[in-house]
Amino acid sequence: MDVSILRHILRGGIDKLREAQVPLLGGHSLIDKTEVKYGLAVTGVVHPCRILTKAGVEPGDKLILTKPIGTGILNNALKEEMLDKKTEEEIVRAMTTLNRTASEVALTVGVHACTDITGFGLVGHLSEMVEQRNVGIQIDYASVPLFSRTEEFAKMGYVPPGSQRNRRFHGDRVEVVSKLPDWKVWILFDAQTSGGLVFSVSPQKAEKLLKRLHKEGVKEASIIGEVVKKPKGKILVR
Repeated sequence: MDVSILRHILRGGIDKLREAQVPLLGGHSLIDKTEVKYGLAVTGVVHPCRILTKAGVEPGDKLILTKPIGTGILNNALKEEMLDKKTEEEIVRAMTTLNRTASEVALTVGVHACTDITGFGLVGHLSEMVEQRNVGIQIDYASVPLFSRTEEFAKMGYVPPGSQRNRRFHGDRVEVVSKLPDWKVWILFDAQTSGGLVFSVSPQKAEKLLKRLHKEGVKEASIIGEVVKKPKGKILVR
């Protein structure tokens, strides 16, 4: 990779810091013979009453996902030069969108719990929610928003190593109670880059939150399932 790409990497980081309205305090560099690396360590302060954790899910809560999933599978296809420009732009746009608006809307409406969907995949992060409260979760696969061509490449086997590790680690928690083909189940384990948020919200507030998210530009937010009392510690997929 040409060294001139560093300018674009640093500019991208600075652009996101400005968008998030946070300062850059310092940094360091390193030499790596295999690949370019860039990261940010983040610190901050939050009022105790405004913290959203994974631990507050309640039976009956609706689960709202704010971004589509499939970036792991599609980035794998991109590395193999199989992805079209339109789909590439779609996932880049999502990966470069902050979760700021979604989190601010959730705080305004009021939710019981929240988790981000990143490297552990959708069911991996939902597993952390059920661990906290000894409840279960039911997902409706048809309601889960996906990026274009995610299913196509999943069916072709473009499942990255991170997603495979997720299934080995969290697979015992997932119970498929429908005739869902296995390649669709893989999508639920897909390791995400800069994924969205999942809110656990009371059924009375779910529609209000969804409408507010859509109004504020989080257009693909969807209700994907609900929290159930049993089976405890399991994620049922329909």
